[in-house]
Amino acid sequence: MHLPISIEDLLSCRTVESDRVEFKAGWNPDSIYRSIGAFANDFDNIGGGYIIIGVEENNGIAKRPVKGMKIDELDVIQKQMIGFNNLIRPHYAPKLYIEEIDKQQILVLWVTGGNGRPYEVPEHISATHKQWKYFIRRYSSTIEAKGDDKKELLTLAQRIPFDDRFNAKASLEDISLTLVKDHLRLIKSRLHEVSEQISTVALLAQMDLLSKASEMLYPRNVALMLFSENPEKFFPYAYIDVVHFPKGRTAAFTEKQFKGPVQQQIKDTLSFIHAVVLIEKVTKVPGRAEAARNWNYPFEALEEILANCIYHREYQEWEPVTVRIEQDRIIVHNLGGPDRSIRMQDFDTGLITPKRYRNRRLGDFLKELDLTEGRATGISAIFRFMRNNGSPEPLFEFDDNRTWFQVTLPIHPAFINDVVENVVENVVENRMDKIIQLMASNPTISKKELAKIIQSTERTIDRDIKKLREGERIIRIGPDRGGYWQIIK
Repeated sequence: MHLPISIEDLLSCRTVESDRVEFKAGWNPDSIYRSIGAFANDFDNIGGGYIIIGVEENNGIAKRPVKGMKIDELDVIQKQMIGFNNLIRPHYAPKLYIEEIDKQQILVLWVTGGNGRPYEVPEHISATHKQWKYFIRRYSSTIEAKGDDKKELLTLAQRIPFDDRFNAKASLEDISLTLVKDHLRLIKSRLHEVSEQISTVALLAQMDLLSKASEMLYPRNVALMLFSENPEKFFPYAYIDVVHFPKGRTAAFTEKQFKGPVQQQIKDTLSFIHAVVLIEKVTKVPGRAEAARNWNYPFEALEEILANCIYHREYQEWEPVTVRIEQDRIIVHNLGGPDRSIRMQDFDTGLITPKRYRNRRLGDFLKELDLTEGRATGISAIFRFMRNNGSPEPLFEFDDNRTWFQVTLPIHPAFINDVVENVVENVVENRMDKIIQLMASNPTISKKELAKIIQSTERTIDRDIKKLREGERIIRIGPDRGGYWQIIK
């Protein structure tokens, strides 16, 4: 069976961070099983990892063409692993794939974060006398969990991230196979090639989207978030709410809700903002051949923010992700604050290293779709996108209890005058609307009376009336004295 992600992306560590991939030139069960135990313990809730056997590495990069493995050697390894897996306490079996790359066969072990953690494995799994120990990942290395790390690991027992839990209120019928297969096609997984020839259960099991409970198969929450036509059915208010104030906070606004699979919510919201809000300005720079090109807001920063909101949101809270688009800023608000290991001052530099991740599997899927940067790099990416566009720095906020998180993107300075002009236009438009309302209720009202009610000067009222007449919105019937106003439109 094929991997549910692209083998090329895995070898290049493009969609999976390099510290979650371990290359092994050959079969070394002692070292490999220590890493299996560490990935299965998933100490930082990052989603486990991959062990690729038959590939040499240089400074964490796969050497190409790959070294590969012999067919008879692969058969022996698979038989040995059946016995070795039984030595993991509690029992754990990584998913095993034989892939062909560079005309060679390699072995890939996909080790997901286990539901039965913590796991302990023999330090030397092939030794006669075995010593069981707990192992965790520290950056790109496997180490023994000792002291406080061991205590913390033991407290993680049965604490499964929300997206990785099975949902007993759902069934396989709630999963759209069309969406699943489309995802596999988009990420160029070889599993897509055989998806029509295997059962639904086999396909979802290969992607680790099912859990078994009471002899029944249930989809995991991450499967419902991504591959259900209506995630709201299981996670109320799991949508993105966009409120747009094109003429200021006190003027009329539009509101749109973007629903459906979470990856589609991100794409649809971004398409709306790109079409309705984003503007590029080209400015000639004295002494330079090339003009300066700036956007009022960089699209890439908005993409990263929305993807991270979907990734890190608290799905057990019944509130949508909200995007408030004002004249001079965009504010994105999300329930589910940052991990307590993150300090507010960390956001000043953009160097964020959380200790735990809320939805480990969901983040993997979003990265495979190129909707978000790698783990712990999203904040620094937002700073980079704003800086490259010449925009002011973003503002990050959250409450002391870490229940919500908010990002504000200020508009690019080149667009500030446009905002001021719009504000002035809005004030004038609002005043002229008020004049029309007063004329409609009292057609014989005088300019002096209009100025007094609106609290403006007669000269300003005279100028507004001139614009209204030129715009054919009102006409004067009869003379200045004894005549009346008629509203046209």
